[in-house]
Amino acid sequence: MRGHQAGRLLPPEIEEYRDERWRRENTACIETVVQAEEFIERVGFAACLTDARQPGPSLYVAVCGRRDATMPRNVQKDPESSHTWILKDEVMRRGRVYYGKLARGKAMFLAPRMIPYFSALWGVPRREEKRRLSEAALRVLRALRKEWEMGTADLRLESGVSDRKRFTQVLGELQTAMIVVPNEMVYQPRFSYLWGLAEERFPEELATKVDRRTALREIARCFLAGAGMTVPGELARVTALTRPEAGLGNRALVEEGYAVKVAHGTYRLAALGATGSRMDRHLLKEEVPVDPRRLLVDLTTNRL
Repeated sequence: MRGHQAGRLLPPEIEEYRDERWRRENTACIETVVQAEEFIERVGFAACLTDARQPGPSLYVAVCGRRDATMPRNVQKDPESSHTWILKDEVMRRGRVYYGKLARGKAMFLAPRMIPYFSALWGVPRREEKRRLSEAALRVLRALRKEWEMGTADLRLESGVSDRKRFTQVLGELQTAMIVVPNEMVYQPRFSYLWGLAEERFPEELATKVDRRTALREIARCFLAGAGMTVPGELARVTALTRPEAGLGNRALVEEGYAVKVAHGTYRLAALGATGSRMDRHLLKEEVPVDPRRLLVDLTTNRL
């Protein structure tokens, strides 16, 4: 479902709620890399350069500070898209939040607390790499693990995956598996990426084990906390989950009383009231998925 089509199904109060949570307001638009990181931490996960035609939180839309932001044809001359690209480069370099192409090739930012949940669904454990990764991907991975960080040209040469198209596909495969991430963009002497291992930047998060049911529920919770209401197909489109998986996550929230089922495929935060017209935002200010590492600590101390 397209973003503008979803908007027609949402009450005005929900759109206003999203304006505040996703920084679609001119008075709250993102200007600095610190603000960008704070935004990603708050929403849990966000796209980079999607616009109002796609659902979900987006760094580009937050930079524009308006819900109807649309990417122009000539992005090179557009100051907002250029600024978003610069912020993306800086966020990537600093490494405080996760960035990479995830399922279906979606370039996304993840707050560290959300990494274990996404990894539970799409990550490839080391013991399964030989079975689940292509031979070319394994060659690239072996080369990268020798150095831990390599530029694109050096990695192609060292891995022996010389075909550019195939090499790009392999890097997409390894990013989707949450094994390899771009560490930095280099523009001189020529445009290139520096590639690294995700486990080096986020060792604790990727080592945290979460079952699939919990991952679906917490990803659904994270999206609903920012969206206020989700309509059929929206969560699946934003996260690359299948519709049945998105439904499982949303129904788990209903079971615990966090969400209310409004209609088939439509769920609303329970704290927003019967119609969504009562914006009890103070109840939701800190509503984010529980860090799975805290769950493990609580279990060991019998406090869960």
